Amino acid sequence: MPDATQTGRRSEARLVFARGGGTCVLAHQHVPYPFHITKPFRLYPQRPDLVTLYLQSASGGLYRCDHLSLGVEMRAGAAAHVTTQAATVVHRSLGEPARQETEIELGPDAFLGFIPDPLILFPGAALVASTRVRLEPGARAIVAESVACHDPEGSARPFDSLELALSVETPEGVPLVRERARITGADFLDPASPLGGWRACGTLVVLGPASAQPDPADFQAAADGSGCRAGVSPLPNAAGLGLRLLAPDGGTLSAGLEAAARLAFAALTGLEPARRRK
Repeated sequence: MPDATQTGRRSEARLVFARGGGTCVLAHQHVPYPFHITKPFRLYPQRPDLVTLYLQSASGGLYRCDHLSLGVEMRAGAAAHVTTQAATVVHRSLGEPARQETEIELGPDAFLGFIPDPLILFPGAALVASTRVRLEPGARAIVAESVACHDPEGSARPFDSLELALSVETPEGVPLVRERARITGADFLDPASPLGGWRACGTLVVLGPASAQPDPADFQAAADGSGCRAGVSPLPNAAGLGLRLLAPDGGTLSAGLEAAARLAFAALTGLEPARRRK
């Protein structure tokens, strides 16, 4: 039986990017354990205002009862690409789910590429994850969320449960896009699963004006060409484009997300993405 006295870790991290002096800087950071970050990298000599930052975990993954929150604020005109060093493992939860919340705020004419690697659900893992994006006029963003299930013993043991929520809103909180999903591990792996035989899935949304969006056919083809099964459609309220991906495993899913994100990055910034080593 779960230990009713266990409260898990509660940790809230916050990153604030600001533009000044012709560049973009990490103006504020609050990064408590288990969060960790690298220094901002400048990979584009022609765009010193665009920085790259890696999020890291010092704890080896998400554990039962964890409640981790990350806030990312992009002030007016700031530009950044935030990713993770590697996939994050969600460990067995024993009936007490881990929770992960991401809040993104984009000021006028700001840009953010927020493309973390997949969350890997181990047998018995229970996860509740949410991502909320608020953006001012002129802001652009690429935001991904993705999961894969994996049994280190190769016995196809299921995770416990998964709940995902994604919302895109105006600065006043008026919803533009809102979706929720919930599935048990048993249903995920069942022969009649709504995901078929695929063992990993993800969503990539590209937010911004229609004139800056990637070509939908090329966007989908990039993910398909990486071994995923992808589908693209316009988001409600002219918010942008949404891409769904199914993959046989987390590695293939990561490749599909990266390929699609490269096209979106080039469309929104006018730059060919620099290689990011992991």
